[in-house]
Amino acid sequence: MSRDCEKHGGGGGGTVGRICGAIIGFIIIVLLAILLVWLILQPTKPRFILQDATVFAFNLTQPNLLTSNFQVTLVTRNRNSKIGIYYDRLHVYATYRNQQITYPTAIPPTYQGHKEDSVWSPIIYGNEVPIAPYNAVTLGEEQSRGFVELVIRADGRVRWKVGTLITGKYHLHVRCQAFINLADKSNGAHVGESAVKYTMDYQCSVNV
Repeated sequence: MSRDCEKHGGGGGGTVGRICGAIIGFIIIVLLAILLVWLILQPTKPRFILQDATVFAFNLTQPNLLTSNFQVTLVTRNRNSKIGIYYDRLHVYATYRNQQITYPTAIPPTYQGHKEDSVWSPIIYGNEVPIAPYNAVTLGEEQSRGFVELVIRADGRVRWKVGTLITGKYHLHVRCQAFINLADKSNGAHVGESAVKYTMDYQCSVNV
């Protein structure tokens, strides 16, 4: 914009230059105001908790194919008293040793008000997903012991709402460790004929 102002300023006197200068000054003032409000309010990232996981299926077959089916419950809280959060896009899936083992499940876009809680219970699954050979060996060993460690992930984008001001989109990365005792199903509640629901209440790591 400054180049355009210099270009037009030479031929039309100082009027165009003053208009461009006023526009640039206004933009700077608005940006400074946004920054000041942001610093004063000090937005806090949301808190996520993995409340429970219901295991419908978890079977590793040869050659290194994993079929799994879970329903997980994620509880998220907006800890800000003056800032709302728009969850524009959020996908939940499971990983084992940094390898994705289920398809991503989308959470519907939602708005979370001040000090508000939201509860999501997506079903995540994968049918005969190929597992890296070295991961398959470790997973087989954990299955034989009956104790499997997974990570439930949620990736997406959020926007912050301060009064009538809505910010641009920020990346959101959530990581929740899930320790599942497949050997001792008495630790969970039986749901139907074969599904078992495990209560976890694990706090997740959140990066924005």
